[in-house]
Amino acid sequence: MDYEKLPYRPCVGLMVFNPAGHVWIGRRVGAMLKDRPRGWWQMPQGGIDEGEDAAAAALRELAEETGITNGRIVGESARWHAYDLPPELLGRIWGGKYRGQTQKWFAIRFEGSDDEVNIAPTDHPPEFEEWRWAPIEDLSRLIVPFKRAVYLNVIEEFRDLAKPL
Repeated sequence: MDYEKLPYRPCVGLMVFNPAGHVWIGRRVGAMLKDRPRGWWQMPQGGIDEGEDAAAAALRELAEETGITNGRIVGESARWHAYDLPPELLGRIWGGKYRGQTQKWFAIRFEGSDDEVNIAPTDHPPEFEEWRWAPIEDLSRLIVPFKRAVYLNVIEEFRDLAKPL
C-alpha cells in the first residue's frame, strides 16, 4: 500500500496550563519500553467527529481523556500541524486509514483542582496510565520522537502562556 496517498486524520491537541504555568502531560498506556523505562509522554489529543467544531472537540477530548471540565480556551494555533506515523505503526493504527494526523492545537487554562483529573474513565479504555504537570521546557524531551517537531512548534506558539497566574 502507498501510505503517502492516505489522508491525515483531523484531530485536536491540547496544551493545558495550571496556575503555576506548567503543562499537563500523560504517559500513554503501554508506552513504557525496555530502552525508555519511563515511557513516552504526551499532551491530550483526539479526533474531531464529523461536523464537530474544533474548539468543541478540544473541550470534549479534554474531558474524555483527563476528566477535566474546568478549563477555558485561551489560545488557538494559527495553523494546522501535521505528523506522519513511523513505518512500524502504519496500517496498525486507525484501521490503516490514515498516514498520520493533522492537528489544530488549543491552549487551555485549567481552573479546577488536581483532584478533578481522572485518567480512568468508566465508559471507554483509558488513554493514560500516569499524569503530571511539567514545565514547558521539559516537553520536547519527553515526547515520542515522531511528534517532536509538532510539539516544538506548539511550544513556541503558546510559550507566553506558560506563566504563573
